[in-house]
Formats: sequence, C-alpha cells, structure tokens
Amino acid sequence: MVRERVLAGWAAAPVRFREDANAEEELALGGYLDRVVVELAQNAADAAARAGVPGRVRFSFRDGTLVVANTGAPLSADGVESLATLRASAKRDDGQSAVGRFGVGFSAVLAVTDEPVILSRTGGVRFSLADTAAAITALGSSGLDTELRRRDGQVPVLRLPFPAEGEPPEGYDTAVILPLRDDAATELVRRLLAEADDALLLALPGLERIEVEVDGEVRVLADAESRWYVRRAVGTFDESERELLLADRPTEERSRPYWSVLWALPQNPEVGVPRIVHAPTPTDEPLSLPALLLATFPLDSTRRHVAKGLLTDWLVREAALAYAELLQARAEDGADVLAYVPTGLAAGTVDGALREAIIAELPGTPLIRAVDDGTLLQPRDAVVVEGSDDAFNAVLAPIVRGLVRSTRQSRVALDALRVRRLDLAELVDQLGSAAENRRPEWWRETYAALSGMVTDPLLREALGTLPVPLADGRLVRGARGLLLPGRELPNDVLATFGEYGVRVVHPDAVHESLERLGALPATPRTLLEDSAVRTAVEHSADADDPAAIAEAVLDVIAVDPSQADGMWWLSDLVLRDADGELVPANALVFPGSAAEAVLDDEEVAPIDRALVDRYGHAPLEAVGVLNTLTVVSASDVTLDALPEALADLDGIEDWADDVAPDGSRYGATVGELQAVRDLDWITDGAWPRVLELFGSSPELRRALVGQVRVVGPDDRPLGVPSYAAWWIRDRVLLPDGEPLAGRADPEADPVLATFLDPAPEWTARLDPEIRTAVGLVRTVADLDVDGIGQLLDRLAEPDREVEEAAILRLWSQLGSLTVFPDSAPEYVRVLGDDELSRVVAAADAVVVDGPMWLQREDLGGFVVASGAVADGVSDLFEVPMASEVAAGKIETEGTPADTPAIVRELVPEVPDTWWEHEELAVDGVDVSWWVDENGEPHAATFNGLAKALAWSAGRWSHRHVILAVLDNPSRASELLVDTTFDSFSPRAE
Repeated sequence: MVRERVLAGWAAAPVRFREDANAEEELALGGYLDRVVVELAQNAADAAARAGVPGRVRFSFRDGTLVVANTGAPLSADGVESLATLRASAKRDDGQSAVGRFGVGFSAVLAVTDEPVILSRTGGVRFSLADTAAAITALGSSGLDTELRRRDGQVPVLRLPFPAEGEPPEGYDTAVILPLRDDAATELVRRLLAEADDALLLALPGLERIEVEVDGEVRVLADAESRWYVRRAVGTFDESERELLLADRPTEERSRPYWSVLWALPQNPEVGVPRIVHAPTPTDEPLSLPALLLATFPLDSTRRHVAKGLLTDWLVREAALAYAELLQARAEDGADVLAYVPTGLAAGTVDGALREAIIAELPGTPLIRAVDDGTLLQPRDAVVVEGSDDAFNAVLAPIVRGLVRSTRQSRVALDALRVRRLDLAELVDQLGSAAENRRPEWWRETYAALSGMVTDPLLREALGTLPVPLADGRLVRGARGLLLPGRELPNDVLATFGEYGVRVVHPDAVHESLERLGALPATPRTLLEDSAVRTAVEHSADADDPAAIAEAVLDVIAVDPSQADGMWWLSDLVLRDADGELVPANALVFPGSAAEAVLDDEEVAPIDRALVDRYGHAPLEAVGVLNTLTVVSASDVTLDALPEALADLDGIEDWADDVAPDGSRYGATVGELQAVRDLDWITDGAWPRVLELFGSSPELRRALVGQVRVVGPDDRPLGVPSYAAWWIRDRVLLPDGEPLAGRADPEADPVLATFLDPAPEWTARLDPEIRTAVGLVRTVADLDVDGIGQLLDRLAEPDREVEEAAILRLWSQLGSLTVFPDSAPEYVRVLGDDELSRVVAAADAVVVDGPMWLQREDLGGFVVASGAVADGVSDLFEVPMASEVAAGKIETEGTPADTPAIVRELVPEVPDTWWEHEELAVDGVDVSWWVDENGEPHAATFNGLAKALAWSAGRWSHRHVILAVLDNPSRASELLVDTTFDSFSPRAE
C-alpha cells in the first residue's frame, strides 16, 4: 500500500519525486554519511525500549555483507511506513526511552548499500535502487522519465518498500541485512565497527550488550559503566519550560519533553576519550574536556552540530552542574580532579559555553583536600602558598587555614578555580606572629621542610624575612648574617658575645637550610667579622668589663689566629700592660722583642706577661701586639678616599698627594697597598737596626722596596715609591739633623759621590735594594727632585776642582733625567783650562752638541753633550744650544775639491766633494773646519779636513783614520786592512 501510494504521488507530481530524491541524497551523503553503525545501534536500543526487554545487538560482517541483529519490538506496519516516509518517525509516543528522532536515521545505510533488507518475526521488507527505478519506468510517466534521466538513474531508495522473505537469526527479533556497495563501503564499515566502543553503550542505555563480529573474530561490549565513572542527570520539562525552551524546535520534538545529561570518566587513564560532544550520539562539535559527554542537545538539520537556542543554553548549565557533581564524587573517592578543570582555550562554541558554565560552578564545589585534615574544600575557600612544597605545607597546615597543595602542573587549574594564592614572602611576614610561641625544635622542623625550596634563587629571596629564634630568646627576621653554632666555637663563647649584640641561632633550631638562606657557620672568622664584635672591640676601653671582652676575643682567635688576618680594627682591643694599665693592643709590645727595642717607650708599653703565658704570641700578634714592625694591607684603594685601615698611618694623606698622577688624587686607584705602620714611633737612634729588620723580613722588605702601581683616571699605570720608602726619605734625619735620603750610597759613582754627603758607615750592611728604597744615591737616576737641585748647586760651587773627564760623565747622566727642579741654577760648570772645569753664569754658557762648535769660544763656556742628552742638559740648566745663539754662516769663499779616493774607500759615506779655504770664517770667527747646513764639509787645514769629512759622513770616530791616510798615503793599505775588523768584537765570539 505504501509503495502504490508513493508511486501515485510521484506520477501525479514529478516534483515530489525530485524533492524526495534530493532529501534522501542529502541525508545519505551529509549528516548520515558515516553513521550507519551508530544509527542501527540506536534503532536497536529503541526497539528494546519499546518492548521493555534488555537490548542486545550483533554486528556481523563477512563476505561483503553486514548483518545487524537485535532484540526488541519487531517490525510493524507503522515501522515500515516510518522507514518509507522521510521525517515521520514511528517513535512519537515512545517516551524518553527513545533516542532516535525524526525517523531518518535508517537512511544512514544508503552510505554503504543500495539494497537494504529488514527481516523480523512479523515479516520482512526490502528496499532496492534497481527495483525502484524499474517501478518508476513501468509507470510510463514522461515527467518521471525525464527526472530519472536528469538524475542519471539515481532514485530515492527508501521510499518504495518491497516484500522480503526470511527470518532473523535465532535469539533476535529483527535483522538488518546490508549487501555492501563497493570497496569504499567495505572500508567504511570496517572502520566504523572498529571504532565502536563503550561510548556507544553509554549513549544508548537501552542496550546492555553489543557484539561485533568481523571475519569470524568477535568483540563484545557490555557492562560499560563498570569501566567508567558516570554521572547522569535526567528530567522532564514542565509545561512552562516546554513553552519557553522548545518553542523554536520542530513539532514532533516538542512532543518529547525529556532531557538527559551523562558525563563519564574512564577508570583506566590510558583509555582515550572521544573529544566530541554526543547528542547523545556523536556530533562534529569539538570538546576540550577529558571526559565523555552525552546529552540531549538539539541538533541542526545536518545532524552534525548542536543548534543554538534557549534549550542548548539550559542543557549547558545542567551539564556544568553534573560535571561538578562528577568531579566532587571523584574527589570524595580520593582522586585528584584538578586535571579535569577546564583550562586553556576553548575548542569551539559549544565547548566554550560548557567551560564557562563549569568554571562558574566549580569554585563552589568541594573538590580539593585540605593539607591539615584532608577534608574537601570548595576552591573559593582554599589557599595555596606560592612556591611551597609538600614538606613545607605540612608545617604550614596548622597555621594557614584552608591550605591546599599546589604543583607546577596544577597551577593553571587552581587559578581557574580562583583559589587564593598567598605569596611566600607575604606568608613569611605573617609567620612570625602566627608562630612566635613555637619551640626552637618546631622551627628546626620548619627549616628542614624548606630544604627543597631554598635551592631556588627566587624562593630564597622570598624567604629573606623568615623568622629565626636566637639563643638569647629573641625571634628575629631573616637568616642572613646570623651565626650558626657548631663545633669550632663552644656555646659559652658565643653566649658571651651575645651580650654585645652578636646574633646566634638557638642550637635547637639549627638546620642547614639556614646557611643557604645566608646564615654563617660560627667560625672564628665569621664571628670576628660580625659588626657587633667589632663594635665591642672598638669600644672596649669604655666597657664595664674590658677584660671580659678581651678574654672572649682572644679565646676566639686562639682557635685559629690566621682567621684574624686583615682585621686591623682588632688592634683597638684594650689589654693589660705590664703595669696593669689598659692599653690598646697596637700600643703594646712583647718584652724583649725587636719592636720594644726600636719603638719609643713613651708610645708603647710591654704587655702583661700573664697574657703572653696564657695565649702565646700568635693570638696576641693577631690583635696587634707588636713583636716587630707591622705591615697593614688594603685592596682596591681609592686615593681620594683612603680606607679606615690606613687612616692611622702617619702622613698617609701627604703620601697620597705626592704620588697622585698629575697631582690629583681624584679617580686614582691602587690595586694592592702594603704599608708599614708605627714608623713615627721609631726612635732616632734605632734606624740602623730598623733597616736591618726590613732586610731580614720578606714582608717588611716587600712593603719597603716594592713600587706601588697607581692607575690614574685615564687608566695609565704609574709606579711610585711605597709608603714606607716615601716616609723614610721624607722624615728620617741623621744625628746631624740632615736627612738620610740623598746621601751617597756606599757603591755610588765616585764622581757623583764627590758632590753628595756620604751615607753613614752602617748603611754598608744593608743590601742595595734597601739602600735605594730609603733614598741613598748610587747614580744620578737615584736622585729625587731635591737631590738634583742640591747636586746642581754643588756643581756650581767655584771652589770645587772638577776634572773635565768627571764633568763630561756627569753631563751624560744629567741629560737623561726625567724630573727637574722647580728652578734652574744661576751658575753652571763648563769646560775650562788645564783639564779642569770652571763655573760661569748660566747666561754665559751654551750647550755644544757638535764638535765644530768647540771652535767658537766667542759663544761662552761650553757644556758638552750630544743627541738627546744635549737636549736634556739644555732643558735642565736652561742654557741654550750653540746653534740657537749663532747662525753658523760661512763667510769666506772656498774652492771645491774632490775627496781623495783612498778616503772614500776607507769611509764610503764621505761626500765626493769638499770645499778648500785659505782662511775659513764662520759668523766672523776664524775656524779650521765646518760643515754647513747642506752637510758639505769645509776646511782650511789638513787636520780640519779630516774632522770635516768624518762629521759630514756621520763617522766621527773615523776622523783619526782619515787624518792618518791624508797625512801618509803610504799607510792606505795598512789602514784599509784594519777597517776589515771595525765591526768585529772578540767577546762576541
């Protein structure tokens, strides 16, 4: 009857045929393209629900045919009509047990077959593409024939039912038989059967068992809820809700006012969860949550996407509530549910709405266990401590209400739940008042709990104000600088310093974490470096019990005296002298010591013998008691702001002024400075022994003879005398009232020594470096500015007889000086007669830097030097060069002559031509030879010619050879042979 009615309708109105064909093709190729397994399972579930029996379905695939057998209500006439009528479901009155809607799900079979067959206990029906096409052709309708040709033979398969013979398999009520169309259909069915899983059972509660047989291998799906944690919510809309929520839904959908939501989490974490929304069968809506969602969301016409509207919004809220209840149930079972909290970006519109609703619901749902008692807390009532770990949380739990654990992995989830975060530094600030009455042992446990956190630099900074109990009962903030009692120093010693403000951690609270937070193990060094100890030492003279302070300090230093190195301020510690008086340590000497022998007894006193017997020399020397002279050191010294360690040195500011580059201390630095202290306390008669001490002590020696490297603002280094050398040169006077510095060294140049005062005989016992450092003069280069001035004054004394050879040697040394006195001498010594020099006014002297100027006696007295030395002497004496006071112009005519060949052979550098003069006058003065500004030699005598040729050739030392060959040409061969050895030195061999 259905078939005849449909054919009649098509014949009467071919457009209806076209509409049916298009609708069926849209479903088969669109929304139901890959839904054949799901839709047939859904039909099986509905059949079981209608019959009120447990649903079972079996998918059997072999030899290109898929057979789907199920239990439940058999095929009825209404069912056949529903199958053959698009969008007219036979399930209208089935109630909420029916999952399928609109009666179009069966069209999914057309994706894989053209000849579907349904066999039931009440009969069978089949559909056929070929038979439908034949039936249309048999009608003889030109309109239908035209449509058939236009569609290339494609007809709506499911509109014309045909009778079918057969029975469903035993034990089943209905069977759907699908001969597969081609290889593509076969591949699709295989894939869909392989993908069938628990989600299908959960989506279809009417089914209790699904069997999948492929090529003889059977897989059974059953009892899904035993493998999943499930939360269901179901209900029925009342009349007002139906009018509001279903107003925009199709009529038949509005007649089914039932809704349901199911969330499921796999019990096996390795089981994958489909990341799509099921409504309740799969859709194309993505889902980012790691849970399975099946809900009766309304779908659009494609059956692939959730439709927008009030119903969807309402179901989203119900789904969020159910999700929160599921997580709460899992949390109550002891599971960590933070991994299921929505974080990150939404995967789609529906997913975004679900996440937003869930995040609004979860903060008020008990989900997180409190560290303290394990009770479940609502996230809005919970708090996490930033950076804390489990060990520290266990300590904090009784103090911080609502404390929960936090890991790096859970941070984003906790933030999404709006769990309050307490900054670690903020907690530490609160910890002092919250735990101020705790015992030291509790604090040790707290520090032990922190051991895993203090390795993180950022967390260490946050723990900077962590409370720490001290041995004196105080609770202070911050471990930095506190002292940790240990084995090196006894507790009673530490307790003594506690009275002076030293902060020592309570022994019962000590833990290694405190050291990582800046506390220092209590060693002699760390204790002495404590500012409170320094304050106690520097004010020990005013203390109520100075002896107690002295005893405590010496007890500490006695453990290891080397740890007091560089602590110059220990010398302020007051100790008893031999008379029982309190005296700073740096003004005490050991009885019988070198220091006692050389230092003024009005400045120093011998130390109490009892202290020496108790502590020995090393601890007492460490605090400044003198056994010999003492060296103090300082690093990275800035000359314009000298460190405290050097402040007591006599004249140290004057030294800095004198050695500063260009006279300015600003920006000048010294990397390492060693200075000898107490030089001003040395008695006048003790200097011979003192300087021997310098020679016998490597440390004192370095502090005296080593130059100090001063670096100026321009980064140029400059070597300057040490402080000790400067002080001795500047301030040490001999018994005659004259300084030791500037006197002739025992090994001084004899010529130089004649102009200097002799050094005392005892200086001969000193090594040369010591003698030079204290200012004794061995060569002109050892003279300082004052010494140079004194030498020049003594050179100008007319009563002194100075041989020309001596003065020539002095001039060669003076011309190499780099420092000059402030003023030039008024008188200078020049060449004289009878091999003795003479003194003339500086204005009557010239510097002769070439031998031809020695013929110009009209210029004044001669100071003789050559090259750079001549320039130096000219600057030192402020005496002009001869060439600066005379033009040197040749005023007589000469005749050119060839230089003898033998001379050119002996001295190849000589000019080829020289100028012969009967009389040779230069600037109106008769001379025997000259070399003009062009380097041409002029001569009026035989001897003069030899000198002129040698000077012009730059071979002044060859003048005698040239004269010899000119005077006696027969010696030419002999002299030529001799020149072969001019550059040879036997010592070089």
